[in-house]
Amino acid sequence: MHGRLLHLLPPAPARVLDLGAGTGRDAAALARLGHVVTAVEPTAALRAHGERLHAGSGVRWVDDALPELPELGAAGERYDLIMITAVWMHLAPRERAVAMRTVAGLLAPGGGLLMTVRQGPVPAGRRMFTVPTAEIVAQAGALGLHPVHQDERADLHGRDGVRWAELGFVRRP
Repeated sequence: MHGRLLHLLPPAPARVLDLGAGTGRDAAALARLGHVVTAVEPTAALRAHGERLHAGSGVRWVDDALPELPELGAAGERYDLIMITAVWMHLAPRERAVAMRTVAGLLAPGGGLLMTVRQGPVPAGRRMFTVPTAEIVAQAGALGLHPVHQDERADLHGRDGVRWAELGFVRRP
């Protein structure tokens, strides 16, 4: 799923934060590569399923949520890599601006941010927003995050009109 972003992963063991981890697919894979992974998932049922599914993986699970991540912010940790997969489009424009400041503040110097963002029609009844890639790049750039990857791929489920933006940024040391 993240094949074109793999070259941007830091060498293990890096401190990795998976925001909106769902059931932990990416978090567990990163832990298997030798990274120290924190998985943030605000939905209790998904988090509990992920904890059961990946028990013994070494992934640390945290109940927290964008845009402000109060639990993580209070801990004062910084991460070498932050992954945000299929989350950003669930944040309203004002929330995205706050979330980008929050995320940038959690990145260690030289740390990377990898994002995949859904592009295409918003399904009826879903809390989802159109997110222009240019907005993400501009917000990240204003916070000292340098773009190192920008691409787009087809939807893996073949949904009509749906594509995924793949973005990578690095915090300048």
